[in-house]
Amino acid sequence: MELRGKNVPRLREVDDIERATAKKARESWHVLTIMAEFIESTERLSELRPAVSIFGSARTKPDDPHYALCIDIARRLSDAGFAVISGGGPGIMEAANKGAFDGASPSVGLNIELPHEQHGNGWQDISLSFRHFFARKVAFVKYADAYVVLPGGFGTLDELTEALTLMQTGKSRLMPVILVGSKFWAGLMEWIRTRLVDDGMISAKDLDLLQVIDDPAEVVVAVQKFYEARQKPADPEDTERQTGMYL
Repeated sequence: MELRGKNVPRLREVDDIERATAKKARESWHVLTIMAEFIESTERLSELRPAVSIFGSARTKPDDPHYALCIDIARRLSDAGFAVISGGGPGIMEAANKGAFDGASPSVGLNIELPHEQHGNGWQDISLSFRHFFARKVAFVKYADAYVVLPGGFGTLDELTEALTLMQTGKSRLMPVILVGSKFWAGLMEWIRTRLVDDGMISAKDLDLLQVIDDPAEVVVAVQKFYEARQKPADPEDTERQTGMYL
């Protein structure tokens, strides 16, 4: 195939062997650190279920109503038998861990190393540390049986849309995705309906992947009803586990 004069480098064609060798060594070590994060999360979380991942802003202050609301939701979920998984940092993540820590089920923090904002909170029964966002994101989805999403910024939206994309495309099993804070999410929900659906970017049935619930007790009920309606436990079946291997 003619390449029209383009210089397309090939793996074995290197000018500086020493530089190439050093670069490959660094990249290989980097791959091993990524593998280590996947292995540790599997060892620590594979028997955790049932569990709910809770997301929201790291910048939410303890005097914000959403902070107290998150504590209440996490405590109720924990007492209902669900481990609670958060990002392990401050704000809504801290509130989620705090509520679960005082409940009956484990409080889990998937901490990430960041140059600012992130520092681990002290309410974690199980604490993991990640350097790579994508390995951490896989753990959030793979070991969760529901998503509860409170107001947040780019990171929160990233986690939300990734979970929706994985379910929409069949790369992960269906699970409840609950948005807490109807006033905060109203604009996004309207935009999804009037732009994404109306412009044909998603199907109208994709809206069924989302629920907006403000009452803490109803959040717990919604998660429980989802699995009761399926007549399946929250713990994934073998076929669902197999699907989860390809996130």
